[in-house]
Amino acid sequence: MSTTTSSSSVVSSPKVALGKLLWVGPLAIVGSVVANVFVRFVAVAVLNPPAEFLPLNIAQPIVLTVVGVVLAIVAFALVARFARNPIRTYQIVAAVALVVSLAPDVLLLANAGSAPFPGVNVGTVGALMLMHGVAWAICVAMFTNLTLEK
Repeated sequence: MSTTTSSSSVVSSPKVALGKLLWVGPLAIVGSVVANVFVRFVAVAVLNPPAEFLPLNIAQPIVLTVVGVVLAIVAFALVARFARNPIRTYQIVAAVALVVSLAPDVLLLANAGSAPFPGVNVGTVGALMLMHGVAWAICVAMFTNLTLEK
């Protein structure tokens, strides 16, 4: 009779230093705003949407990016505080949040005829969706890498 033993190694999840959010959070806000303003300028230059297309006016992308990133910071802080595996859990939460955040853009495109402003088309809505993805990528990358304990 032979006995087989196996050793299971427990991989510990990375620890998050929540205090680092004091500088990572503002950095994510600034990085996301700068990147989205760049996307907005390129989109306006290429697509030439009417001035009445409010989502691509300069103020709205900045304000909504700041609001979205602040919500991402709060979500990360809560996940980091309460989740057993905070990095993986936040990646899942962030992916779901990205999909949910795209819903208004999809609905805007699906109901382009009833939009409250002109200029709704695949290009303009695609630019809005790209801005969501840019802010998402910056937040996920920064939060899951720059907040880890050394």
